[in-house]
Amino acid sequence: MRTAEITRQTAETGITVAINLDGTGQYDVNTGVGFFDHMLDQLARHSLIDITLRAKGDLHIDDHHTVEDCGIALGQALTRALGDKTGIRRYGHFALAMDDTQISCALDLSARPFLVWNVDFPTAKIGTFDSELVREFFQAFATHGGITLHVDRIHGLNSHHIAEAAFKSVARALRMAVEPDPRMAGQLPSTKGAL
Repeated sequence: MRTAEITRQTAETGITVAINLDGTGQYDVNTGVGFFDHMLDQLARHSLIDITLRAKGDLHIDDHHTVEDCGIALGQALTRALGDKTGIRRYGHFALAMDDTQISCALDLSARPFLVWNVDFPTAKIGTFDSELVREFFQAFATHGGITLHVDRIHGLNSHHIAEAAFKSVARALRMAVEPDPRMAGQLPSTKGAL
């Protein structure tokens, strides 16, 4: 089973997460940050990775620690669930259109974390949510998931649409990358012999 559970406890947050890479996109998420919950629901639904996540954070300060630490925990869970990555496709890409917005994502489950983020938001807030936290989440997720992650805004006018399209585009690319490749069964998708 390609599953993992992570518990992360710090002075700022307490997070438990469980994922199933071979799920159906089921989600049960509660972080105390409504917009972020909505984005994590999109990540699960469109990647077909089942995600159960509970977070208690220092929201009396702001949402930053909660969002970032959820990215860390989800990245760690992804790494654990993938194991040695034998037989996966490894690479994924997706260009997603959502109303006024198009976001392109390309990623590599390389164990060499790197984020290229060419996504600007026209507003500093999406409701009460700081737009800049979208990047913070993906930085933490890429770092702890060992993902080379490139996300580009092709166009977009509405901050909500831009954020949601980013989560959906990454989700679809991730779905492609974690899938077993029937032509690579029992083989590692690397000439190095390790990922």
